[in-house]
Amino acid sequence: MTVYFAEFFGTLLLVLLGDGVVAGVVLRKTKAENAGWLTIVVAWGLAVTLAIFAVGRISGAHLNPAVTIGLALHGSFPSDKIAGYLIAQFAGAFIGALLVWLHYLPHWKETSDATAKLSVFCTSPAIRNSFSNLVGEILATAVLVLGLLFIGANEFTQGLNPLVVGLLIISIGLSLGGTTGFAINPARDLGPRLAHFFLPIPGKGSSDWRYAWIPVIGPVVGGMLGAYVYGALF
Repeated sequence: MTVYFAEFFGTLLLVLLGDGVVAGVVLRKTKAENAGWLTIVVAWGLAVTLAIFAVGRISGAHLNPAVTIGLALHGSFPSDKIAGYLIAQFAGAFIGALLVWLHYLPHWKETSDATAKLSVFCTSPAIRNSFSNLVGEILATAVLVLGLLFIGANEFTQGLNPLVVGLLIISIGLSLGGTTGFAINPARDLGPRLAHFFLPIPGKGSSDWRYAWIPVIGPVVGGMLGAYVYGALF
């Protein structure tokens, strides 16, 4: 398995399980309907953990363009691999979202809320304010990259790192995710948003392209900020 396919597969798995829990919570007539925000955040953390276990030994399991760019800025990732990683991540996120759509196929028709259907695929703000939403994504992703660098600077029992990173995701989601849904990952948001746009989902409504730049630009800036702060202070 090449590093690029590993990033593709790991991001696919991440989105399959992450968007999958959102679908279970918000779509009508699922067993998990209305299970709530805590269920979503914990499941996303577990999705990250499993994806890192799956491909971390092969590609480092960035699974996120903001992480790839941040680590390149930090000097711990070669710049000539950035493009390949990013393409793999966006493609994996798109296919992961496609599989979520397929898995929940009967439930789309049962759900009348177009906003709920969109939320399965991508993020949207609780209160729409471009400045605040952008700052929220920047801050949350800066914490993510700082956290990853903190974790990498410590030695853990073999195999424990993915669990610690999963806990980092849960912490960010519970503390900082309530405003924007904590995309903290351009591929996780834009890839599935494109899937929402192209898939034949009954009554799906808009893909909200007016907002789509925030969960792309915010995490990239946040990832670079986190790497800069770590390099400057530690």
